[in-house]
Amino acid sequence: MNRHRITGLVAATHTPFDDAGSLNLAAVAPQAAHLLRNGVTAAFIAGTTGECHSLSLEERLDLTERWMEVARGAPLRVVVHVGSNCLEDARKLAARAERCGAQAIAALAPSYFTPRTLPDLVDWSAGIAEAAPATPFYYYDIPSLTGVHFPMSEFLDRAEERIPTLAGIKFSNPDLAMFQRCLHAGSRAFDVLWGVDEYLLAALVLGGEGAVGSTYNFAAPLYHRLIAAFRGGNLEDARREQFRSVELVALLAGCGFMGASKALMQMLGVDVGPARPPNGNLDSGQRDRLADDLKRSGFFDWGSTP
Repeated sequence: MNRHRITGLVAATHTPFDDAGSLNLAAVAPQAAHLLRNGVTAAFIAGTTGECHSLSLEERLDLTERWMEVARGAPLRVVVHVGSNCLEDARKLAARAERCGAQAIAALAPSYFTPRTLPDLVDWSAGIAEAAPATPFYYYDIPSLTGVHFPMSEFLDRAEERIPTLAGIKFSNPDLAMFQRCLHAGSRAFDVLWGVDEYLLAALVLGGEGAVGSTYNFAAPLYHRLIAAFRGGNLEDARREQFRSVELVALLAGCGFMGASKALMQMLGVDVGPARPPNGNLDSGQRDRLADDLKRSGFFDWGSTP
């Protein structure tokens, strides 16, 4: 296994659709260019922000291939989310990601028939990881959406020998105490990728080195300043940037986060289309109000480079 630690910002990318709601693979290249222009050199595709469970298996396979084509020869690393409620689908996605040269794969727990015990979750994850035996594997912990609640430090302890490719966890869970336990779990250092954008500063203080988030698509300069201020010992500036993040997320969530974040991407010149049902989209009046609110907040001055 060729494992390179994942550090810095990883954008959890949107899956692009056309106006009719069909997959729009032509939009992937502009997405990648936008990330690189904003200093983000890693993409996490087909996850929660990528509306993974609203995609068919074939769409996910095609999306993986397209991102890897675009990334080939560019300074862009791609982590492919392969989790599914169907184990065989997850295995097919993992195998395709490895064949295409993904830097890593990640997988959510199944969220309908859920694992009853932690060993069940480890076995499920191992079944996915073994389909990509040369690719680092991350378990994607987001209990608020999957309904699967297990101590992730214990997962790392139990899975370390069971999953040879285990690289760490995408930790989309605001439990900062458990985050610390994960940083110290196992007999070797695992990547524990922070996944709650509004708490990034807290994760950095506790020793976090990598983070995966949706707002890094459209507000990466804010977080670059936050990280630089923290590393430079300027906590006042770091707190200021973190509060801007909190206010931005609240503004988008007030409109329906998925539809609002996709509308914001379009405002920045990167058209990723509408959200798929059951996620909603903004009507023209809502889009205008969102644009006005973003202008009043100063977002277009400090948020992102178009």
